[in-house]
Amino acid sequence: MKTGKLLLFFLSITISYSVMGQKIEEKNLKGHIQILANDAMQGRQTGSEGERMALDYIKKQFTELNLSPKGEGNAFEQSFPFKGGMHGTGAEGTVHNVVAYIDNQASKTIIIGAHFDHLGLGENGSSLDANPQGKIHNGADDNASGVAGVIELARYFSKNKIKENNNFLFICFSGEELGLFGSKYFTEHPTLDLNQVNYMINMDMIGRLNPTTKSVSVSGTGTSPVWEPALKSISGTKLSIKTDSAGIGPSDHTSFYLKDIPVLHFFTGSHSDYHKPSDDWDKINYAGEKEVLELIVTLIEKLDKEPKLEFLATKNKSMSSARSFKVTLGVMPSYTSDASGLLVDGVTEGRPAQKAGIETGDIIIQIGEYPIQDIQNYMDALGKFEKGQTVPVKVKRKREVLTLDVTF
Repeated sequence: MKTGKLLLFFLSITISYSVMGQKIEEKNLKGHIQILANDAMQGRQTGSEGERMALDYIKKQFTELNLSPKGEGNAFEQSFPFKGGMHGTGAEGTVHNVVAYIDNQASKTIIIGAHFDHLGLGENGSSLDANPQGKIHNGADDNASGVAGVIELARYFSKNKIKENNNFLFICFSGEELGLFGSKYFTEHPTLDLNQVNYMINMDMIGRLNPTTKSVSVSGTGTSPVWEPALKSISGTKLSIKTDSAGIGPSDHTSFYLKDIPVLHFFTGSHSDYHKPSDDWDKINYAGEKEVLELIVTLIEKLDKEPKLEFLATKNKSMSSARSFKVTLGVMPSYTSDASGLLVDGVTEGRPAQKAGIETGDIIIQIGEYPIQDIQNYMDALGKFEKGQTVPVKVKRKREVLTLDVTF
């Protein structure tokens, strides 16, 4: 099927929304993610035709929900320039954020966002596959899951018969994988007064909730004094919430934090398919994503009658010092684990950890002479070693402690 026909096919698909009241539907989430993470979209690389197909699909959903365009002029799109290629060394082009609005005639606005770009055919240097070139990176969790969340939260609040004391701005960002390009552009060229923004909620990889631990990571809780007590009051009913105070992190909420806006970033954890061609729609925990979105709805409704949130600057522990690593293990850390040490959520083929025998599920407790209690210790330790150096790494594997020799 030619690309033009594929575009018409995707634009003809309509998700069947429930008319039985306001609730998040698993089937809707699955429908969105199956389309956005389909091979036909070629991995939604920034500036590609596949990413444009995804943009058109998002616009169609916003239109069917009768949301107001809030991009440039009377359109959903907000265009901005970018430079593609590895590390921004490629040709210049123009891409778009997709921006929609619910006007509840309120004095303050909640922004809900997620990025819709991904890695395309693995040629921009960000893939963790051993031989990524030419392979479609569908990005079902990263971040079709977040986009599906934006669409379904837009549906929920647009169909709600009781209008909230906040307006809503829904944004799907382009250029996140290249360096938060879309969110940075929006905050520098906002289509509404940022002084009216109450807070921003970002969703990046919310589709792989662990069905056993049911732990969701929520970052940015130090950006307002309201966040921690509010989350504590709703935690534990269905989900376990692991909080991080830092307002700066590797996703689009950072751009809003830097404009003194309270932020929260929702994330269900890393996994071995992260930034690989294997991040596909059939691995999404749709029931789990539904629970994450219901948690967000509960939080928004709990705070709806509160005054505009106070902003607090944070210490930004997770990115507190700039580091230039000469070495890497090639593991994906867990950001939701409470274990002492660094829980390995994934191991990249052909990298030092895999060659040494480190496996997914291992907990790294020491690298060389440096004890590892958390991701901060891990990052600090990596800065101590040189390429070609061999060091002993201690890992917990079930009830055993193993020492493996890693050559960087």
